[in-house]
Amino acid sequence: MNAIIQRASWFNTRLLTDLSGPLLIILILAMMILPLPPLLLDLFFTFNIALSMMVLLVSLNIVKPLEFAVFPTALLVTTLLRLSLNVASTRVVLINGHTGPDAAGKVIEAFGHFLVGGNFAVGLVVFAILVVINFVVITKGAGRIAEVSARFTLDAMPGKQMAIDADLNAGLIGEDEARRRRTEIADEADFFGSMDGASKFVRGDAVAGILVLFINIIGGMIVGIWQHDLSLETASKNYILLAIGDGLVAQIPALIISTAAGIVVSRVGSSENIGSQLVTQIFQNKNALTITGGILVLLGIIPGMPHFAFLSLAAAMIGISYFRRMAETKQAEVVKPAFQPAPAQTEASWDDVAPVDVLGLEVGYRLVPLVDSSQDGELLKRIKSLRRKFAQEIGFLPPAVHIRDNLELRPNAYRITLKGVTIGHGEAYNGMYLAINPGNVSGPLQGTHTKDPTFGLPAVWTDSAQREYAMTLGYTVVDAGTVIATHLNHVVQTNAAELLGRQETQSLLDMLTKTSPKLVEEVTPKLLPIGSVQKVLQNLLSEQVPIRDIRTILETLGDHAARIHDPVDLTSLVRMALGRAIIQQIYQNEPELSLISLDAGLEQLLMQAAGMNSDSPGLEPGLANTILMETARAVEHQEAMGLPAVLLTPDRLRVMLSRFLRRAIPQLRVIAVSEVPDNRTIRVNVIVGGRG
Repeated sequence: MNAIIQRASWFNTRLLTDLSGPLLIILILAMMILPLPPLLLDLFFTFNIALSMMVLLVSLNIVKPLEFAVFPTALLVTTLLRLSLNVASTRVVLINGHTGPDAAGKVIEAFGHFLVGGNFAVGLVVFAILVVINFVVITKGAGRIAEVSARFTLDAMPGKQMAIDADLNAGLIGEDEARRRRTEIADEADFFGSMDGASKFVRGDAVAGILVLFINIIGGMIVGIWQHDLSLETASKNYILLAIGDGLVAQIPALIISTAAGIVVSRVGSSENIGSQLVTQIFQNKNALTITGGILVLLGIIPGMPHFAFLSLAAAMIGISYFRRMAETKQAEVVKPAFQPAPAQTEASWDDVAPVDVLGLEVGYRLVPLVDSSQDGELLKRIKSLRRKFAQEIGFLPPAVHIRDNLELRPNAYRITLKGVTIGHGEAYNGMYLAINPGNVSGPLQGTHTKDPTFGLPAVWTDSAQREYAMTLGYTVVDAGTVIATHLNHVVQTNAAELLGRQETQSLLDMLTKTSPKLVEEVTPKLLPIGSVQKVLQNLLSEQVPIRDIRTILETLGDHAARIHDPVDLTSLVRMALGRAIIQQIYQNEPELSLISLDAGLEQLLMQAAGMNSDSPGLEPGLANTILMETARAVEHQEAMGLPAVLLTPDRLRVMLSRFLRRAIPQLRVIAVSEVPDNRTIRVNVIVGGRG
C-alpha cells in the first residue's frame, strides 16, 4: 500500500513539474488578452520582481555557466512576462486611469508616486536613465560578450575534442568520462549560441518599454480629456504618473535580468562563485588595500573634502590590510621542535639495503601538489587509470609506480625511471598549459616555446588566459598533469617487455589456472620452465604484440615445447597462432592490407646470409645500410599516405629483419607471410629493392 502511495505521489509531482512550463506560458499569453483586476496586477508585478531577483541570485552563485543552462529560456519567459504585464496594465490604466493614481493597483502607484515623489518630470528622467543603463550599457555589453563567447566556443570545439581523444587514448579517462566531456562541450556551445540570440530579447524589451510609456501617456491624455472630460492638469497628473509607474515597475526587473545575463556570460572558469571570486581576488590583495587607504587619506585631508567619508573608509581599508598581514604571519610561524640528542649510531644491516623500484617517478618540489594525495593530486588518479587501461589492452598488470620528490631535480622537472635507470624526463609547469602543435595550426602563440616531452612535437607553455585561444588556432592543449601522465604511459607501453618479470608471469599463469588448470599444468613446469614462458611473452611484448590471449599462447607452447626449446622459435610459432589478432591490431577490419615488401632478389640474398650464419645471422655493412635507407623511405611513403608502416617478409627472415630495423625505425612492424589470415588480401605499395 505504501509503495502505491509513494508511486502516486511521485506521479503527481512529476505531472505538476511537466505541466508547470506550458501552464506558465499559457498564463502569460492569457494576460495579454484577458482583463485583470488591480489586485491580480499587484500580485503578478510582485512575482515578476521576485522572479528577477531569484534569477540574479542564482547567476551569482553558479560556478560555471552550464550550471544555469536554462538561463536563455528563463530570459525569454521573463521578458514575455514583463511584456504581458505591460499590456495588461496599459488596458487597466486607459480604462480606469481617470479615477486616480491607484487605478492600476498599489504597486504601480508606489513606483509612480513614492519612488519619484509624485513628480512626473523626475519620473521621466529616472525612467530614461534606467533605459539607457539597461539598453546601452548592460544589454549591449552582455550581447557582445555572448556573441564573442559563442564564436570562440565553436572555434575551440575541435581542439577540445582532440584533447579528450588524447586523454582517452592515453588511458587517463574512461569512455563514460569522455562521453560526459563531449556532451559538456556540445552543451557549452549550445548555451553560448542561445545566449547570443537571447540577448536580443532584452534589447527588444527595452525598446518596447519606451514605446509603451509614450503610448500610455498619449493614449491616457486622449482618453482622459476627450472621453472623461478631465482637465489637462488632472489628466497629466493621473496618466503620466501611472505610465511612469508602469514603466518603472517593468524596467527595474528588466535591469536585474540584464545584470544577471551579463554576470553569466562574463564569468571566467573557476571553482568559486562570483562572490568568493570578488572577495578573493580584490580584497585579499593587502598591498592594494594599503595603497588605496593611503590615497583616501591624502584626499581626505584636502580642505573642502568630506573628511569623515574619506578618512573612515581609509581607516577601514588599512585596518583590513593590517589584520590580513597579521593572520598570514601567524599561519606562517613554524613551531621549532625541542632539541633532541642525536640517536646513537647503529651497525649497518640488511635493512639498510633499499630495493630498486621497478617503475619510478621523481618530481621537483613545484610538481609535488600534482602527486600529493592530501592536496587531491590529479596525477595520482590518472596513473591509476593508466595502469588499468594498460592491463586491459596489453594483458598484464604493470608494477606500481613509486612516486617521490627529488630536491636534486629542477623545481619543474620530472624523471621516469625503470629499475633505477632514467628512461624519460621533462619539465611541466603546474597551473599552466602545454599547447602542442600537431602540424596544422593557424597562427603563433605567445609563451615559452619547448617540445612535447613524449613525441618531440613543437609546443608552447602558456597560461590559462590563452587556453581557449590556443584551441581556436588548432593547438592540442593539455595541463601539466596530462603531460606527465602521457609521457609515463608512452614509456610504459614502449618498455612493456622489461616490466614483465617472473612475478607478473606467475600471476598470469595463476589467473589462467582458475579456468584452465590442466593447460597450465601441462606446459609448466613439465615442458617449459617459467623463465622460458616469460621470455616468449617478453619477445611478443617487445614487438608490440599484446599477450591478452594467454590461453592461445600457452596452447601453442604446449603443442611445440616437447621438441622446440628455443624461445625465439617458440615466439615465431606463437605469432603464427596470434596472426589474426596481430593483423586486427594493425589494420582493424580492413579487408585489404597495404604494406611494404622486399624485392625478390633481395629476399634471396638475405636468405643466403641467414643460411650461412644460422647461429647468428648478420648482414654485410654496406647491404645493411642500403636496406635501412630504403626501408626508411618506404615507411615515409606509407605514413604520407596515411597507411601503417608494415613490412611483409618470409618466415625465415622476420626475426632477423625485425631485430635489425626495430631500433632505427621503431614505428615499423615486421610480419611474416604465415601470420596473414587467409581472408585478407595483400596489396604491395612499396618494394624495398636493396640497390647499391
